[in-house]
Amino acid sequence: MGTALDVVERIGASTRRAMRGIGEHTRFVGDTLAGGRDVSTWPRHALHQMRTLGVDSLPIAAFIAVFTGIVLSLLASYSFTGAVPLYFVGTLVEKTVTLELAPVLTGLALAGRVGANIAAELGTMTVTEQVEALETLGYDPLSYLVLPRVIAGATMFPVVVAASMIVGVGAGLVASTLLLNISAVEFMKGVRLFFQTFDVEYGLVKSSSFGLAVTLIGSVQGMKTRGGAVGVGRGATAAVVYSAVMILVLDAFWAVVWLLGREPAR
Repeated sequence: MGTALDVVERIGASTRRAMRGIGEHTRFVGDTLAGGRDVSTWPRHALHQMRTLGVDSLPIAAFIAVFTGIVLSLLASYSFTGAVPLYFVGTLVEKTVTLELAPVLTGLALAGRVGANIAAELGTMTVTEQVEALETLGYDPLSYLVLPRVIAGATMFPVVVAASMIVGVGAGLVASTLLLNISAVEFMKGVRLFFQTFDVEYGLVKSSSFGLAVTLIGSVQGMKTRGGAVGVGRGATAAVVYSAVMILVLDAFWAVVWLLGREPAR
């Protein structure tokens, strides 16, 4: 009997902690959005964060896209040998890069770069009482520190992913012509044959949600950091892990909501 009660108590305690965490995070998001009223604070910081989180992330996104395009071309050629016209290599590269791999792989890479960076920066400011100093000076820390990063993530992730799409398809084209004896005309025939603007729209909307999630998670972990340097490291690690998980969850969410039952354009 006692064991059963202990199990019930543990389940109840876990449920309370989970609900409390959901409430705290919901309030954090609401307070961050409310900070948008302070237009004298966040716009100039948002521009700086756009450069830091977006423009500075372009090289790593391009690097990933190059090898993604090459590998996809080789895999498509291997899979289609003798059964499917080789111009379908272009179709597979374009569809896979724009719909899935450019947003997800770039998002996961930026979860490590951006999410950890935000958590470490804000965590260091928290444990060194710089956040409290901002409050003393009359600044809203969420409007001053968090909102610019969230806006930058939601707006610049699609920009970085768009560049990744272009580089990925371009790398697939170069790999096909140099390694697979597929002409550029054949490759582009496959790209144009089934291309839809929806492919790009889907990838960009999805990447914007990834940017929103990564920056919010990094900010939450940074602002609740406790325990000095150890706490900062723990928060940065948690930000990367939770961001990666959330990216995969959102990827499945958009597939179910937007792709399930959608009729392809003819």
